[in-house]
Amino acid sequence: MKKIIIAIIVLVILGLGAWYFWGTAPTTSVEKEIAPVEELAQVVEEKKFIVEGKNFSFSPSMITVKKGDTVSITLKNVGGTHDLKVEGYEVGTQKITDGQEETFTFVADKVGNFEYYCSIGTHRSMGMKGTLIVEE
Repeated sequence: MKKIIIAIIVLVILGLGAWYFWGTAPTTSVEKEIAPVEELAQVVEEKKFIVEGKNFSFSPSMITVKKGDTVSITLKNVGGTHDLKVEGYEVGTQKITDGQEETFTFVADKVGNFEYYCSIGTHRSMGMKGTLIVEE
């Protein structure tokens, strides 16, 4: 009888130990794994801009974003034939005509000032340009 009581006590202790370690430890480790993912989702933002292109100017002529932002730029052509290229990122639109729009998206992964411009003929030298500022 004494052996049975000792066996029951040992089983109860083992059962409580298993419940403690397997019942609480996984919840804690899962919470720790999820927290950084939620924080990362809050840091990355998508920035959307509409840039109007007309004969020899862009409006706005300055765009500011943070490094790591996803940037979406829509060129809305309100006069003539134009495109929009971003120097240093090698992204941009195709040539579009009056009344057309085109959008492109990229990740701003380099800090600095980058010129955006119309690459058609002498449009850039005539002032059809702007500045993309990517801050740290």
